Amino acid sequence: MSDLKSVLDAWQRGIARHEPAEVAALFTEDAIFQGLHPYVVGPAGVAAYYDSQPLGMTVDYRILHEKRLAGGVTVGWIEADFHFTDRDPVELNLTVVLVGGLITHYQVSRRV
Repeated sequence: MSDLKSVLDAWQRGIARHEPAEVAALFTEDAIFQGLHPYVVGPAGVAAYYDSQPLGMTVDYRILHEKRLAGGVTVGWIEADFHFTDRDPVELNLTVVLVGGLITHYQVSRRV
């Protein structure tokens, strides 16, 4: 299993269990995180972001492409579908950069 899949599986589980601290632990101390709200830097901001999400939210993802770069850096291009108990799913494109098995950059955009 690739580092990217391992990290995304843990991210998916943490979201489904509504465990913001568990999700935040997957990010580096200086991680740039840009969800659908203004960006934050670091795990505390990531935890606050996921803590604000509704209970029952889950995510399904598909890795479209994974590229390993020098120095243990991995870039992943992903489709992520966030599901809610009371509304339609939100379909997003997600780009993540891993360093040392942790997310250092996370950016989503709406899928068209």
